[in-house]
Amino acid sequence: MKGKADTSKKGEGRLKAAGGAGKRKKAAASGKPKRPPSAFFVFMSEFRQEYNAQHPDNKSVAAVSKAAGEKWRAMSEEEKQPYVDQAGQKKQDYEKTKANFDKKESTSSKKAKTHDDEGSDKSKSEVDDEDDEENEEDE
Repeated sequence: MKGKADTSKKGEGRLKAAGGAGKRKKAAASGKPKRPPSAFFVFMSEFRQEYNAQHPDNKSVAAVSKAAGEKWRAMSEEEKQPYVDQAGQKKQDYEKTKANFDKKESTSSKKAKTHDDEGSDKSKSEVDDEDDEENEEDE
């Protein structure tokens, strides 16, 4: 019985993970800017090219990642500094892009809200009928 309970939980996790991937695709499709890479990921993109050139037979992502992690931990702060600087520059660019995106989003959402506020569930004739009834009661 214990095994059956564990398998059902695993299946639920897969469903949740699949739903999360769809959300990421929607964010990318909406034009929202991607978050900037950290210094390690800037290093990783450069390291991956070098590693693949030196080891053309190796197709394992895990092997590349493991080698990159080992090299990154062995590096001194001075050796990491160029990657930290690049990551900082990418973060500044991201902040500018995000600010522009947020401005466009807020103006478009304001237009949508004001446009939605003008309309209601009632038709124009129903609103006019209510106004006429109120005027008759006042008289």
